[in-house]
Amino acid sequence: MKPFIVMDIVKEALKLDDVIHLEIGEPDLLPSPKVKEAALKAIEKNKFFYTESKGLKELREKIAKHYQVFYNVEVNPQNIIITTGTSTAFLIAFYFAKKIASPSPTYPCYPNFAELENKEFINISTDKNFKLNIDMLKTYDFDTLMISSPNNPTGIVYDNKELKEICEFCEKNNKLLISDELYHGLVYINEYTTALKFNKNAIIINGFSKFFCMPGFRIGWIILPDNLVRKAEIIAQNILISAPTLSQYAALEAFDYEYLQNVKKEFQKRRDFLYENLKDLFEITQPQGAFYLWCDISRYSDNSFDFAKKLLYKAKVAVTPGVDFGNFPNYIRIAYTKNIYELEKAVIRIENFLKNYC
Repeated sequence: MKPFIVMDIVKEALKLDDVIHLEIGEPDLLPSPKVKEAALKAIEKNKFFYTESKGLKELREKIAKHYQVFYNVEVNPQNIIITTGTSTAFLIAFYFAKKIASPSPTYPCYPNFAELENKEFINISTDKNFKLNIDMLKTYDFDTLMISSPNNPTGIVYDNKELKEICEFCEKNNKLLISDELYHGLVYINEYTTALKFNKNAIIINGFSKFFCMPGFRIGWIILPDNLVRKAEIIAQNILISAPTLSQYAALEAFDYEYLQNVKKEFQKRRDFLYENLKDLFEITQPQGAFYLWCDISRYSDNSFDFAKKLLYKAKVAVTPGVDFGNFPNYIRIAYTKNIYELEKAVIRIENFLKNYC
């Protein structure tokens, strides 16, 4: 199982003073104040006990309503299981797969989860925009397709036409589709939706860590088709018992859409600032979602880990080496999870570093 190279960067960064941390995909914004109020109320009422393995009925109903509000898609709360972050959701989903194919670059946990469950994981080549091409899909042997939109690390988003084409391919060719939609909400194009819109048999994974700004609550969800719900519930009973109870009660108040709209605006403002200030220094495709820039450093280095270490020690800016996401030694990922003031300082440091880079 591959380690996260970025964790070595994090470890070293913690030893230094005045580091600007742009390496970890953790929002720095707080969740809606209603979340804290709900958590405190749950504590006052001593709500410390297990819920059913699927999770609080009220929370599953809130999530189902979210799909109606956000996507105009009907979801049965009985098909939702509340999980510990999205990590256990992937462990549940991968149980139903044998050969999992996923476009590259990809989130490092995917192949590690597959290895943990003794499943084959196949990295699929993508086009110049890091998107899937249906003709490419036809050349691979797999039974399960794993997509993420918005993607970590590239920030690409499949628009409705592209997503529909992927969904229809999977249904026509009897492929299980797993759609990681964790960064939904943090999308900066007008047209996007859930894979459930076009494929009712897809497995959908999402959570409260990113858009809802609740990373430490460790709360997520998985939506399953009817024929997989009971098996998934049994798995959840064994690997979860149930998701953290206090976190579930807090998440009941996370769907504060007025507050969340400001979260999105803030990250879009940061994206625009950082992209405009770094696009002449690196080759970058403007991200359509999430909170990352995927930067080609080829003009400076073909060793992203070495480059990231030098950037850390010489400029006090921590970033993620591209090798964490597959065979991408000439890329780094920069997270815009700090305020504009910190990003301004980071840009100056990166500019000065590159002037003297050797």
